[in-house]
Amino acid sequence: NCYILDLSHLFMGNKIIVLLKTALLWRSDWRYPTTLLCIYGFFSTVKPLEPFIIPYLTGPDKNLTTEQVNNQIFPVWTYSYLAVLVPVFLLTDWLRYKPVVVFQCVSLFITTAMLLWMESVPAMQAMQFFYGVVTASEVAYFSYIYSVVDVKRYRKATSYCRSIQLLGYTVGSVLGQLLVSFNLMSYNNILVFTLVLTAIALLTSCLLPMPQQSMFFHRRHTGQKTATEGTKRHSSVGGTGDAAEHTRGSNVSLEEDEARNGLDEKEHKAEDLEESVGADNCSKVLLQVWRDFRQCYASRQLLYWSVWWAMATCGYNQTVNYVQVLWEHAQPSQNFSIYNGGVEAVSNLLGAATAYGIGFTEVRWEQWGELALGGFSGLGAASLFLMTFIGNIWVCYAGYVIFKCLYMLLITIAMYQIAADLSMERYALVFGANNFGALALQTIITSVVVDSRGLGLGIIPQFTIYASYFSVIAVVFSLRGVFTIWRAQRSSKESTFPDKNEPPDSDEHRL
Repeated sequence: NCYILDLSHLFMGNKIIVLLKTALLWRSDWRYPTTLLCIYGFFSTVKPLEPFIIPYLTGPDKNLTTEQVNNQIFPVWTYSYLAVLVPVFLLTDWLRYKPVVVFQCVSLFITTAMLLWMESVPAMQAMQFFYGVVTASEVAYFSYIYSVVDVKRYRKATSYCRSIQLLGYTVGSVLGQLLVSFNLMSYNNILVFTLVLTAIALLTSCLLPMPQQSMFFHRRHTGQKTATEGTKRHSSVGGTGDAAEHTRGSNVSLEEDEARNGLDEKEHKAEDLEESVGADNCSKVLLQVWRDFRQCYASRQLLYWSVWWAMATCGYNQTVNYVQVLWEHAQPSQNFSIYNGGVEAVSNLLGAATAYGIGFTEVRWEQWGELALGGFSGLGAASLFLMTFIGNIWVCYAGYVIFKCLYMLLITIAMYQIAADLSMERYALVFGANNFGALALQTIITSVVVDSRGLGLGIIPQFTIYASYFSVIAVVFSLRGVFTIWRAQRSSKESTFPDKNEPPDSDEHRL
């Protein structure tokens, strides 16, 4: 019996060791941080009350008017988003992503708590400020995975993270629709439930492993990579140790054989050694970012796609932010607001399906893409005009679904075209610059059109301006697309028949 007992203890000990080794291997694998980030992304985006935020704020819980919400509270989000976007972008890379991810979840918890327990207009404006911090910190969520995953896993990890976020938004919309339709929870109880989900996301964010490098401030460099696109750097940029060794090697006279051997050893070590660029090289990093920025936008094709990205994203954000106010205006009674969650869920799912279908279409987007941007933007403008002037809630719902699907379709094409020839670092830079441009345009429109200190227009004039805005985008890019196609066909004909345009080179012609 003792012998059997010893064997059982030995077997259990070996089993525990195997489990520990398996756990350690899993933690070192790319699936571990990806899984944690997906869990965080899901629980942080499940927001059952978001489709019903206007009925909640204007209802008996907060007793705010539609004008206060539309012209005084919502504009604060745009201003705060613009104010903190650049500092958060730089801090995200400098702090290596994880602290900003945790800070984003803390800000989301504060936003939900303020929405639950505070009531006045200044309190709701402060809540919008923290929500602006949440949206600005989203860059950390999408950048974190690139610092802990190999390059060959980028596409798969990105698809997982983006898909799980969309799933979270969809689940939140459907859950909110069910809770409100069947009177299972009041608005306040839904917010308490959201706080629990946010707490789970916060706990998950604390478990994320800390990255050892980042894209700009803590980028890894090898000894061979001492030049970046024609601009050579001294070896002291990577660190001070190599510079001191090279200085000693140049000042001390040695025999030729020993000197060559020493230099060979140092170069070999420099090739294997990777050193982190720290905060003391902040000015150099910012200079390199500026150089990359200029080189990226030197491409006209990328510039045109980026201009559409910024302009369309600006109009899309304004539409999504204020569409519930339009729905409140179009519906004959408060009972129709219970369908907002279902509409958001349907628009998210159809938008995802539309974006997913782009991957299976064989179209030369470099030739036909700009015409597609103009044509589909025109359809989006038409749907906005219908939503504005028909005045029927079902038309508003259908127009919103169509508009959102068209935007998801086009932004997917734009992202693909821009990212096709860019490295991951430059794609992150262009992504941030385009969103900053969109936010700057959005701030101008908000301050002039929406804010009570500006024109303070009602919801119908607002959406008339948004629809006209997309009409201008449609006209500009349709004309640009027609010109691109004409130029491509012309160059194709010239390459097919070059002899008609080139003078003959024979002696008879000279005679």
